[in-house]
Amino acid sequence: MKNQVLITAALFIGSFVLLSMNISKTFVQDPWEVPAKYEKMENPHASNADAERIGRTLYAKHCKSCHGSKGKGDGPKAEGLETSCGDFTSSSFKEQTDGSLYYKMVFGRDEMPGFDKKVPDEQDRWLIVNYLRSL
Repeated sequence: MKNQVLITAALFIGSFVLLSMNISKTFVQDPWEVPAKYEKMENPHASNADAERIGRTLYAKHCKSCHGSKGKGDGPKAEGLETSCGDFTSSSFKEQTDGSLYYKMVFGRDEMPGFDKKVPDEQDRWLIVNYLRSL
């Protein structure tokens, strides 16, 4: 009887730990504060004709592994992260300004790395933002 109680308790605790690990991804993260300078930033390459092709290529190289091919936050690396990758197709994402997206990509936060060194060209960064808008 004592062993059965211990096994039941261990299963309960183990289930709680696993459940809380998965639930942490479903809760909304703390707001990502974007400085006003970036919030109001205009995208100087919003009408670039090559945006789709170049942005898609850069996204595939730098973003797809976590954010997924369709931007749903379901890339192969996403499952191993403690925080959600978000959904680029959601209305809350689409409501953000281009400057906010630019800031978040360049500076990063927590498990989201900053891409200031991996994508050093400012135009390329804006083309990724343009591509994100197409998802």
